Amino acid sequence: MTDTTGIDPSRPPSGEGCLDCESAQGWWFHLRRCAQCGHVGCCDDSLGAHATAHAHESGHPVVQSFEPGEDWFYSYATNTMVTGPELAPPQSHPVDQTAPGPRDRVPDDWQEILIRHRGNG
Repeated sequence: MTDTTGIDPSRPPSGEGCLDCESAQGWWFHLRRCAQCGHVGCCDDSLGAHATAHAHESGHPVVQSFEPGEDWFYSYATNTMVTGPELAPPQSHPVDQTAPGPRDRVPDDWQEILIRHRGNG
């Protein structure tokens, strides 16, 4: 049986991109969607790691990938992959939206920036 603690399948996503990066005119690598409230945030490999920050600040424990073709869920409470129900559409950002994105704000040296950010370069 699927554990739906922290999941509200009726909540639509907050937008097509990271809500926090958008407000700061920033950019992201990949997107995650809060399975409880729909907040779309950037992944931990992004500069902001806004999905994790949202989970910690809100207490909402589960995210789902917001990338086209991906439907996995992750629980911050247990640090494990979990199963969950289909969430309200859309299931991902638009297919023509780049990753990283948005296209017009991604610097040419984005890979080097992310490598330095992770402390590997």
